[in-house]
Amino acid sequence: MRPLTAKIVDRAIMLTATCVLVAQQYAVPSASFWNDLVGGRGYLIAILVTVIAAFGALTPAQIWSERSQMARRTAVRHQILNHFGRLLAIASRVDPKPSASDLGLHVWRVTWSLRRPRRRLIRIATYRLGSTPATRTFEPGRGVGVVGLCWKRNEEVAVDVERLAGKLTTHVDYDEYATAEGADAVMNLAWPEFARVRHRGAVFASPIRNGRGEFIGCVSVDASSGFATLANDELWHELNSLCMLLGDDGLLHV
Repeated sequence: MRPLTAKIVDRAIMLTATCVLVAQQYAVPSASFWNDLVGGRGYLIAILVTVIAAFGALTPAQIWSERSQMARRTAVRHQILNHFGRLLAIASRVDPKPSASDLGLHVWRVTWSLRRPRRRLIRIATYRLGSTPATRTFEPGRGVGVVGLCWKRNEEVAVDVERLAGKLTTHVDYDEYATAEGADAVMNLAWPEFARVRHRGAVFASPIRNGRGEFIGCVSVDASSGFATLANDELWHELNSLCMLLGDDGLLHV
C-alpha cells in the first residue's frame, strides 16, 4: 500500500490544479488577472487539464491496487493464524500443560537503515493469545540469539534454553561454558542478555528465503518449557511450510 503522505500529495496536486482551472474559467479574482497571467501562455491551461486528467485516471487504479494489497494481506494473515492454531495444538501436549498465552509465534525480517547500517533482525509480527508474557525488545545481529543463529546458518535452529539456564546459574558458570563450548553454544549472548531472555525455555527458528535461496528473515516459536515435547517433525512441518509461504510473498503482507 502506498504511504499516506504520497497519497496526500497526489490529492493535493489534483485539487490545486482543479481549483486553478475553475478560478480561471470564472475569472476569479478578475479577468484582467488571468489575462496578464495566461496571456500568450495558453499551454499553462493545457498542462492543468493534463494534470487533472492524469491524476483522475490514476485514482481508480490506485483504489484497485490498494484493495488488492489489502486482500493479499488478509489472506497471508489468515494462513499465519492457521499455522499458529496448529502450533497451539502441539503445545497443548506439553506436561504440565502451559497457559494458552504461553506460546509465541514471531516473524522476523532482516533490515538496515542509513542511521543504523548494521544489518539486524527486527520483529515485524507477534502472535500470542494474550498480553503475557510481555514481548521484549530484541534486534539481534547475525549469529545472536536463536533467530540470529538461524540467520548465520541459514537453517533450522532449536535451543533448549531451559536446560542451559538450569546449569548456568551464575556469570562465572556462563563464561566458563561459553569459553569451553564456543560462543554459539550460548547463542553469542552476553550474560546480562541471556539472563534477560532465559525465561523462554524452548525456542525454535526456521529461515525465510527469497527466490534465490537467500535468508531474508525467519519465523520463531518460543515457550517457557516443554522443549522435548515440542521438538518434533510436526512442529518443524508447520514452521517450514509457513516460512515457504512468507518467502513466496517476500514478507510484504505480514
